[in-house]
Amino acid sequence: MWNALMWGAIAGSAVLLGALVAMYFNMPKKIIGWIMAFGTGTLIGAVAFELLSDAVEDGGIWATGIGFMVGAIVYTAFDLYISRKGGANRKRSYMSNGEPSSSSTSSSKEKEGSSQSGLGIFAGTVMDAIPESIMIGASLLAGQGVSLVLVISIFVSNIPEGLSSTVGLKQSHYSRGKIFGMWAVVLVISALASMAGYLFLELLPNEIKAGIGAFAGGGIIAMICSTMMPEAYEDGGPLVGLIASLGLLTALLLSIGS
Repeated sequence: MWNALMWGAIAGSAVLLGALVAMYFNMPKKIIGWIMAFGTGTLIGAVAFELLSDAVEDGGIWATGIGFMVGAIVYTAFDLYISRKGGANRKRSYMSNGEPSSSSTSSSKEKEGSSQSGLGIFAGTVMDAIPESIMIGASLLAGQGVSLVLVISIFVSNIPEGLSSTVGLKQSHYSRGKIFGMWAVVLVISALASMAGYLFLELLPNEIKAGIGAFAGGGIIAMICSTMMPEAYEDGGPLVGLIASLGLLTALLLSIGS
């Protein structure tokens, strides 16, 4: 149980690391896009080589397929809702026109919109973190230690999320203390979700456990395709395809070695 809590916290701490970099350094958005592309590749590999492979082995193709599609549908529904509440650009450091959003005026109406956008960024980040963290805890149930593929993949993908989301929060006029407090909450939620994945999934039969694992996998893939992939390309350019491929190969090598 405590191992699950620790590994969930380690994976979630990458958001704080990204926030620290964004606070004190001016990271080129191309570098952010490249990091996000590598995280995209590793996460796709983690889902394919770890979550779905184990789910099919434990629960069969039907439980895996249904769980996967339901996870993708549920994540997409929540993503649509949160995007309408201001979280659509939670991984973007720049607006679509290429200009920093801080150029907006400070009218009361815009400040209200910025506050809503900041809460949307926070809610979207929490929504991204929960399925990932649950599966870190679930990976400990096999009794062979944590899945390093999952932990490394999630850690790498969380760094650019912390980077770009923090820039967005700064542009929404959030103070440093408030931003760090929000990311600290994400870290705690990640740790608790990982522990919950360990505690509750071990009580379930293999078919339901497989379905839940596939559910998390569907949510992660939907998140990658709707936010990480387009934003990585927007920031990093055509080179992100090669970098994502290297991330996928890294996940494969880690999976073979684990």
